[in-house]
Amino acid sequence: MTMRTQTQDAPPRARSRIWLAVLPVAVFSGLAVLFYFSLSNRDPSQVPSALIGKPVPQFSLPPLEGLLEDGKPVPGFSTADLAKGRITLVNVWGSWCGPCRIEHPFLMQLRERHKLAIYGLNYKDEPANARRFLGAYGSPFVAVGTDRLGRSALDWGVYGVPETFIVDGLGQIRYKFIGPLNQRAVDTVIMPIVNKIALEPTSTKN
Repeated sequence: MTMRTQTQDAPPRARSRIWLAVLPVAVFSGLAVLFYFSLSNRDPSQVPSALIGKPVPQFSLPPLEGLLEDGKPVPGFSTADLAKGRITLVNVWGSWCGPCRIEHPFLMQLRERHKLAIYGLNYKDEPANARRFLGAYGSPFVAVGTDRLGRSALDWGVYGVPETFIVDGLGQIRYKFIGPLNQRAVDTVIMPIVNKIALEPTSTKN
């Protein structure tokens, strides 16, 4: 006797209903697989930013209260500080951020070895905790602005912490690195871009 499946035995209208029920599930499953692989293969530091090639947003951040360097108060910073003819980095950080501790030695390296001016945007932090963090690990920043409510970070298009922006001498955002910096990022991403910008006659002033 020939065996027949339930689908084969079903009348055409019933088989049509079965396929209509199965098809959306199959399509959804296929899209889910494609979405997963697209995310898993994406370098999170390469997420594009709509601000690349545009001027830094208008902002003014107060200084981190009580932060001193060589006995002098460390200033906050604003839009105007990032358009003074030199390449700068803007690093978004917080004392509560574990990855910020991982990247901190590389920020120190960028300031001490490569002589880059780094501005720290202290994100949703407590002043005492932020001062304690910099006291323990050292400060790579020429200025530290506090963004207690996260409004300026929102204007910068910050996804999370840490993030680092490269700003040219005209005050334009040239690159955005998402996640903690490491030696590979410094050697193969940050410094090559900084050196390339430095060769552009209109991006810096001698």
